[in-house]
Order: sequence, then structure tokens, then C-alpha cells
Amino acid sequence: MEEHNIVVMGSGGVGKSALTMQFTQDIFVIKYDPTIEDSYCRNKVIDNKECALEILDTAGTEQFYSVYEMYMRKGDGFLLVYSVSEPQTFDWAQNLYKQIQEYHAPNKVPAVIVGNKCDMESSRKVSTANLLTLGKTLGIPVFETSAKTAVNVERAFCEIVRLIRSKKRSLKYTSKRKCTII
Repeated sequence: MEEHNIVVMGSGGVGKSALTMQFTQDIFVIKYDPTIEDSYCRNKVIDNKECALEILDTAGTEQFYSVYEMYMRKGDGFLLVYSVSEPQTFDWAQNLYKQIQEYHAPNKVPAVIVGNKCDMESSRKVSTANLLTLGKTLGIPVFETSAKTAVNVERAFCEIVRLIRSKKRSLKYTSKRKCTII
């Protein structure tokens, strides 16, 4: 069975843990309890292939930013989360994406940007159009999700797995194309 490491990153309070628990356990936790670091496992069939997913739910508070490099090293792919009701978290997700890509340069690392809390329409401050424009600019998939109602949670996680698989296939293909000069 194939194994993939997914790292969920973003500012504090955007719903990283709630998204992860919704995906791994089909539950929504109302009480906010800041995460230092949690790891979840789930076996999942995606596109008729079973895979073992290890999902690292990271801290979003400033005091833990020093360990972000370790998170960047661990991940096969990244789910970058912001809250649609907090514009600064949207900016932070973009910044995280750039940091991750710079860390892994020249290779592009699979990433998806997720605007969480789309069920809270009355407090929305980041438009869907902004997210779609960002996705087009960066050339990556984007989703609006709700951990509370489970909207697009499964889709976002499945998409990052597809991107990871594609990346691993391309690495396998290029490693087979070795030549010897005599």
C-alpha cells in the first residue's frame, strides 16, 4: 500500500485541526484547543487505489514558527489553510506556499490552498474570487471548505493525494531515465 505524508499548515484558529478531524474521523469539534502538533492516520481508497495517509496537524501560533522548516521537510504534500473571515490568514497561507516552494526549489511540491469556514458567510472577508485568482496565479488547486458541514473537506484531501501521486510518478519516471557516458 502506498504511503503519503500530508502536512496541514496555516495561522492559528483557521480550522486546521477541525478539517483534519472531519477528514479522519468524520467529526466536528466545536471547542477550540490550540494544537502544538498532532498526527492522524487514515487508510483511504482514492481513485481505486488504497493508500495510508499520515496527516500532520501543525501549530499555527507564532511561538512555533521555528519548527516550520521541520514540517516542510516532512511533507509529501501540503494543505495550506486560511479562514474566509480573516484576510490576514489568507495572506499568511500565500506566504507559507512561497516558503515551502523556496525550501524545496527547484522542485515544485504538491500543495492545495483551502479557505475554511465557508459556512460562516455573514462574516466572510475573503471572496471566493480572490481564492480562485490565487489558484490560477500559483497554478494549484484551491477549495473553500467547511469543517463544520464537511463541505469539500474530502475533495481537498483527495486532491492533495492525487498531486502527491503524480509527483511521485514523475520522480520515478525521471529516475529510470539514467544514461551512462563511456
